[in-house]
Amino acid sequence: MERCLYHGDMRPTLPSSADAAPTPESAPRSGLILGIESSCDETGEAIVRGGVEVLSNVIASQIRTHAPYGGVVPELASREHLQNIVPVVRTALQQAGCSFEDLDAIAVTEGPGLAGALLVGVMYAKGLAFALNKPLIAVNHLEGHIHAVLLEARKQQQTLAQPTLALVVSGGHTHLYLAEEIGGTWRYNNIGRTVDDAAGEAFDKVAKLLGLGYPGGPWIDWLAPHGDPHAVPFGPITVKQKPYRALQKQSPRFLFSFSGLKTAVLRHVQQHAMKPVIEARREALAKLADARPSDALALCDTATLNLIASFQRAVVEDLVRKTFAAAETFHSAGIVVSGGVAANGELRQYFLAAGQKRGLPVIFPSLELSTDNAAMIAAAAWPKFMSGDVATETLTAMPSLSLG
Repeated sequence: MERCLYHGDMRPTLPSSADAAPTPESAPRSGLILGIESSCDETGEAIVRGGVEVLSNVIASQIRTHAPYGGVVPELASREHLQNIVPVVRTALQQAGCSFEDLDAIAVTEGPGLAGALLVGVMYAKGLAFALNKPLIAVNHLEGHIHAVLLEARKQQQTLAQPTLALVVSGGHTHLYLAEEIGGTWRYNNIGRTVDDAAGEAFDKVAKLLGLGYPGGPWIDWLAPHGDPHAVPFGPITVKQKPYRALQKQSPRFLFSFSGLKTAVLRHVQQHAMKPVIEARREALAKLADARPSDALALCDTATLNLIASFQRAVVEDLVRKTFAAAETFHSAGIVVSGGVAANGELRQYFLAAGQKRGLPVIFPSLELSTDNAAMIAAAAWPKFMSGDVATETLTAMPSLSLG
């Protein structure tokens, strides 16, 4: 552990039960929470005051590490977190202009996510909270994404209509939640989810299939406007059966499935003999030191651009259709959309238009807070801190942690 945590050569002594970390009621209130996020391939640390004011939000990206593989390699992700977490925390404190002693609490993502990646963040946070004698707060990554929207809404003094329907759509998750604040505590009811690939995962896999870069979402988002979204007639995505016992309480109307659409793209590639063009594009992009979506445009023929546009439109229409159907069924007063895929331009356009047509407010986080970050973790931790919901010494990583 870094020397700066111990103030010179002093070492912390094991506290007795009477000397445990201070409770929120007894601790001095600076309002500052250090958030730590390491659920996948982004090492994020942030300082947030009162769940609203972001003083720093630092992210160490691993895109270059995983790009050659077209997806996240768990072992490599864990190693990168180990290397990044201490310097990123130090940078977050410097940018916020504060010290460890100024903090009210430490917050960390406990799950869901990659086991090894989560463990790096959880173990570091536990050690830091112990060394500083500060409360430790465990945050669900999915709740963090929802609070990325709530953070900015509170900052702009917007009143969030309740109950709110939250769509969390990212590389690993596509979930629908009814969210409501009761007595200062947020409660969630999971009413829909994907039965196979998440939307962001489908973007990544289709991009890899078509010889594009990683992560696939930004590449497809940038290229899609150059194609015809009606050129390839992908039909509406339906889930007729509920294959898992855990889904039996959820209506098939609000379940998502993107593996079939991914397979349809593969079949289209095979039927139209597109593989030679794809391999040529893959090789050309591999020769570029820092390939970007704009570099791929000249390497994509009309058929490829039409396929990209049609695929994206199918995903967006499915997300919009099922989300608004759920909002109507459960009498939601508003919709929030968060997660990495929430940065998609066409998705934002369609959701906002549909909300305006129905008179239903739709709120997105800023692009900066759409992807994985630690500011959302610190923001989600604030109401937990205020209610005294702190973690115990038994806290560990929960890769399959659910919400609601």
